Amino acid sequence: MAKSDRKSGTAKDKGKSDKKAAEKAGRASQAVMVIEGAKGLAASSGPAPFSGPAKVIIAGAGVGGLTLALMLHRRGISSVIFEQAGEIRPVGAGINVLPHAIRELVDLGLLDELDGVGIRTSELFYMNRIGQIVWREPRGIAGGFEVPQYSIHRGRLHKMLHDVVLARLGPKAIVTGRKLAGFVQDESGVTAHFTDSIDGSGSQTLRGEVLVGADGIHSVVRTNYYPDQGLPRWNGIQMWRGVAEFPAFLDGQSMIIAGGMGAKFVLYPIAPGETPETRLTNWVVNVRVSDTPHPPGKESWSRRGRLDEVLPYARRFEVPGFDLVKLIKATDAFYEYPMCDRDPLPRWTFGRVTLLGDAAHPMYPVGSNGAGQAILDARMLADSLAKADHPYQALLEYEADRLPKTAEIVALNRKGGPERVIDEVEKLAPAGFTDVERVLSHDERRAIVRGYAGKAGFALSQVNKKAG
Repeated sequence: MAKSDRKSGTAKDKGKSDKKAAEKAGRASQAVMVIEGAKGLAASSGPAPFSGPAKVIIAGAGVGGLTLALMLHRRGISSVIFEQAGEIRPVGAGINVLPHAIRELVDLGLLDELDGVGIRTSELFYMNRIGQIVWREPRGIAGGFEVPQYSIHRGRLHKMLHDVVLARLGPKAIVTGRKLAGFVQDESGVTAHFTDSIDGSGSQTLRGEVLVGADGIHSVVRTNYYPDQGLPRWNGIQMWRGVAEFPAFLDGQSMIIAGGMGAKFVLYPIAPGETPETRLTNWVVNVRVSDTPHPPGKESWSRRGRLDEVLPYARRFEVPGFDLVKLIKATDAFYEYPMCDRDPLPRWTFGRVTLLGDAAHPMYPVGSNGAGQAILDARMLADSLAKADHPYQALLEYEADRLPKTAEIVALNRKGGPERVIDEVEKLAPAGFTDVERVLSHDERRAIVRGYAGKAGFALSQVNKKAG
C-alpha cells in the first residue's frame, strides 16, 4: 500500500482528513469481478458513508469468520457468512487458544461455552527430544492471567461458534454450500456472486457494503488481488496429527512440546475422557522430510496417516512416564499435513474488500497463535467498522493495526517462535544435559519465550490490562 494510504489509516484527524483518506483509498483500489477465472472489468470506487447498519459479507465460516460475525452483531452491524462446505462438522484436531484471544471470546459471553468444549491449560513444558525440561511455566489462570488458556478440539470450537452465531443472528446468518466465484465494488457497495459448491445447480448474488475474505490459506479473495502468489510456502516439515482417548498425564491439564523445529512432538488433553482417569488427548509429530519449498499436492494436505510412516519418527522421542507409541496406536484415524505459510502481503485492503485470518496471514502452527490471531483480527475489524465514518477508512485502520503485527509473527514463527528455546538448547547440548542452566541461562531462555509473548500480544501485562 502507498505510504500516504498507510498514514491515512491512522485516522488522527476527523472530518476533512477522513474524507480525503477515503477518497484516496477508493482511487487506489481496483475492484475486479472474477467469475470462474475469467478476467473482469475494473471498477473505480468513491467514498460513501454507511447507510444505517452495515451489511458485511463474510466469505468463510472458519473461526475467524464466525467470530467476526459475533463481534459485528454485538456492535449493531449486520453480516452474512457464506461457506463453501456443505455443512459445518466438528473435524480437525487440537489447538491451543491463548488468553489474549480468549479474552475477546469471554467479552462475547462465551466462557461457559468454552468450558463445555475444552480444557483449561494449567502448565506448559518445553523439553528436548529425550524428555529433559528446557523451560516450564504455568499458563492461563494458573499463570496469573484473568482469563484462561484453552486446549481444545478445533472442530468443537468451530461448532460452538457456529451454533452461537445461529442462535444470536438467526438461521439465515450462515449459508453453506456456496463458493465465492467473483465480486465487484462501486461507489456504494460490493456485489458478491456465489455458486453452488456441491453440484453446481444454483448461484446467489448478494449486495453489501464490505466484503471480508476469511476463506483460508487458499483464499479466493486473496488470489483475486495476488494471482501470481503461487503455492503456499513449505518448510519441508510434515505433521502427523491425531486424537485419542488415553489415560491422563501429569495433572490432566498440562501441555508438552518436545524437540526443536526439525523434529518435534506435541501432547496435550483437549477434553474430558469417558472416565475421570482419561482425557481426549491430542498429539502431533512434526519431522522435516524435505528441502523443497514446494508443498505436496492439495490431495495430500489431509491424507490419512499410516503407522509405518509415523512410528519410526515417534520412536525418536522420550517423555518420562508417557508412551507416545501406545497413544498413536490407540488412535482410530490420524492425518498428515505439510507445515505451510505464505509470505506477508504489502496490503490486505482494496476499497471495500479486505482479508482476515489465514487468508491474510497464514503462519506456521508454532506458538499457539493461528486461531488466536484470527480472533484478534475480528475484534479490530469490528471496532473499526463500528467507529469509522466510511468503510474505506475502517478497513485501512484495521489493516494498519493488524498487518504489521501479524507479519512479525509470521517471521518469528519461521524461526520457531517461543519453541526456539528448545532449538537453542539442543544445538548446544544435542546429547542432553545434566543442568540446563549451564547450557543456556534462565534469563536467556526467558528472553526467547517471553519475548515472543510480548510480540504476539499475550504477555501477562498486555492481557490483564485489557481484560473486560
